[in-house]
Amino acid sequence: MSGVGYLGPQGSFTHQAAAGWGRDHADGAALVARGSVADVFTAVADGTDARGVVAIENTVEGYVVPSLDAIVGSATVVAVDEVVLDISFDAFVRPGHGTLTEVSAHPHGLAQCQEFVLREGLRAVPAASNAAACRDAGTHQVALGPSICGELYGLDTYAHAVEDFAGARTRFLVLAQRSSARDVLARTRAGHDGAWRTMLAVTPVVTGPGVLARITRSFGARGVNLSSLITRPLKAVAGTYVFVLTVDGAPWDVPVRSVLEDLLAAGDSLKTLGVVPARGELDESVHADVDAAHVPVGSVGTDSSADAVQGGLLW
Repeated sequence: MSGVGYLGPQGSFTHQAAAGWGRDHADGAALVARGSVADVFTAVADGTDARGVVAIENTVEGYVVPSLDAIVGSATVVAVDEVVLDISFDAFVRPGHGTLTEVSAHPHGLAQCQEFVLREGLRAVPAASNAAACRDAGTHQVALGPSICGELYGLDTYAHAVEDFAGARTRFLVLAQRSSARDVLARTRAGHDGAWRTMLAVTPVVTGPGVLARITRSFGARGVNLSSLITRPLKAVAGTYVFVLTVDGAPWDVPVRSVLEDLLAAGDSLKTLGVVPARGELDESVHADVDAAHVPVGSVGTDSSADAVQGGLLW
């Protein structure tokens, strides 16, 4: 296999995900650092890289929008596998640093370490990636990134594990050309007897009240679990959106295929964005009931007072 592209530079979380995937599934294929998510997609689309790896979703900060928009907008690149990585941030400084006034990281990294940033009284400076922040750190900056970045870029550790929430995880998609995806998935199916996850783009041709209810009703009627639903704007049509859905199952499963046939019959435009082995993520804990302590603050329920319901629902 030729190269596996990833959002660089060396030491980024995406580099770690690509290295792990390549070691297990690509016979140690060469890893190639790319400058942006768009560059990763382009290299896969034109055949420069056989595979690409991009972050798609973090358990704290949600979807990575550049990756999501890129896969929705690509006609020739799809996801054929995924990697799930535990995420923790260390804070680094240059040896002999001066007065520290800024902190630099990828925007998702900064968002996951807000308490540290506020506590230190530093100005946040976004970087292309966490590893890039560490590589380029100035003597006035704290850089946030994986622990390996200290050794890679000659930095001193200022503080360990500065993230707001311990236990964060990020899902990364492994990309391939659409023309080869069915063959790739057929080989994966031969060695994977567990659960699958499918990402779909659903664009209703006719919009208006009840469109989303109609779409989701089909999943319920067919017994297909819909684990995620978000909307992204169609770039050229104001006020029009594409629904990006993640479902438990694969397009070749009879219930999932039946849902797709229902949506096609209703006139919707469909595109499978990726089909990936769930890699142990679809277990009972994913479908467990939500503890009341973890719902958004200010939420109300059947046991709330009348005043609390009026205040929470604004009716």
